[in-house]
Amino acid sequence: MTKIKEKIKSILPTKRRLIQLYSALLFNANIKGFFNGKIYKGPLKNLCTPGLNCYSCPGASGSCPLGALQNSLAETGKSAPYYMLGIILLYGILFGRFICGFLCPFGLIQDLLYKIKTPKLKKNKITKILSYFKYVVLVFFVIIVPLMYAFRDFPLPAFCKYICPAGTLEGAMGLLSNKVNESELARLGPLFTWKFALMVSTVVGAIFIYRIFCRFVCPLGALYGLFNRISVLGIKLDKPKCVDCGLCISKCKMDIHSVGDAECISCGDCVSVCPTKAISYKGGKIILPENEIEGAPAEARAKKSRSRAVKILIASVMSLTLIGALVYYNFIDKAEPPAPPVTDGEYGSEIGDKCYGADIPLFDETGELGTTFNPANNAGKITVINFWGTWCGPCKEELPDFDRIAGEYADTVTVIAIHTEYRYSTAADYVLNNFKDSNMLFGRDVNDAYYALLDLANDTYPITLVLDGEGTVIETIVDVIHYDDLKAIIDGELNKQ
Repeated sequence: MTKIKEKIKSILPTKRRLIQLYSALLFNANIKGFFNGKIYKGPLKNLCTPGLNCYSCPGASGSCPLGALQNSLAETGKSAPYYMLGIILLYGILFGRFICGFLCPFGLIQDLLYKIKTPKLKKNKITKILSYFKYVVLVFFVIIVPLMYAFRDFPLPAFCKYICPAGTLEGAMGLLSNKVNESELARLGPLFTWKFALMVSTVVGAIFIYRIFCRFVCPLGALYGLFNRISVLGIKLDKPKCVDCGLCISKCKMDIHSVGDAECISCGDCVSVCPTKAISYKGGKIILPENEIEGAPAEARAKKSRSRAVKILIASVMSLTLIGALVYYNFIDKAEPPAPPVTDGEYGSEIGDKCYGADIPLFDETGELGTTFNPANNAGKITVINFWGTWCGPCKEELPDFDRIAGEYADTVTVIAIHTEYRYSTAADYVLNNFKDSNMLFGRDVNDAYYALLDLANDTYPITLVLDGEGTVIETIVDVIHYDDLKAIIDGELNKQ
């Protein structure tokens, strides 16, 4: 009977694994995103999850702190960078790298990959040296490069764009695996090939090397590790009890130099091997492992009894939160885009289609104008419709070219730049600082309804439509377009008239 119990216990998930699973589900509660191939862009995306969980994952209910921090660095003169730094500092002070061990979905993925039975590469002097590489990634790709581009007034989340395998696996692969996004495959280029190779290397490496990404590359883990010694939760060492046997360091799969240092992810493996019980969890009543209480049966039973109510309460709160999030994201009716004016297939966003019309509210550097513009009812003039956002680096890169076109072709072309609902509050100030007195029209896509009505490439920005004088689509550009290419399209259409 004892052997059967031990066998059952070995199969059941540990408390840490349950918390990891709860966290992964909670941070990816937009279940329907996996079915409809669209990401959630509601108000909770303004909040950051503590771990590495890509904004573009179909299930993501919050933002990645690294991506949000890099994008916020371009918000010069604004509070966004301070807000993001404050959030990350708060997470660090509360949890440190406890987040890596318990709350990070990509950490969970690596843990599960490592369980595949293969020969494993154990830690050694080389892996300890490589563990410092993540600090190089943090300084260069998360801080220096985004700041360099911030001075050009548009964000470049360099780590997310060029490295992050979690973004490729959770975001890109999550979206591309859905049939509704199959048209996006034709747009993939060398950058995706590079990131896909990095992702595959990370996934394969995680099978043979414990948490290869966390140990050697992850800048978020590097940042949280700086708080390990002072964090509220984590691993602590009672030095008077320590006999320097070294069992804790040899048992740990991470490249720690001492218990609870910057490399420690608070997994608890060291707790079970300490002969003097010198190692324990900070906040132990909440996350007390069973093996920590084996040494003193009577006291252990008392501790277990006292903490049972706390554990039940925590599990209940997590369950209710998860259920509430699932209900909110997946079952509460959301506002639907306006119904198309026709259903015979003549209207659409492809070349040769009549463009759907909608009254787009206009704004300028002072805010709402109280007037509207219908891009499809601009008889006699070519109309350039550009969907953009202040959060989108490529969008901001091409806007000066649109401004130039709007000025040079003021009599024959109308350019309207329609801002997304997301981060719309930053649009007026951006226009004031960069396009005051521009010939462009600036519009607000309320609830992103016009974008949805046109059924454009899923959540892709920037995207541009060019309409002739009768409102027919003559070009659809799902990417950045610069002055010369846009001018060639317009001149070609004008020559036909």
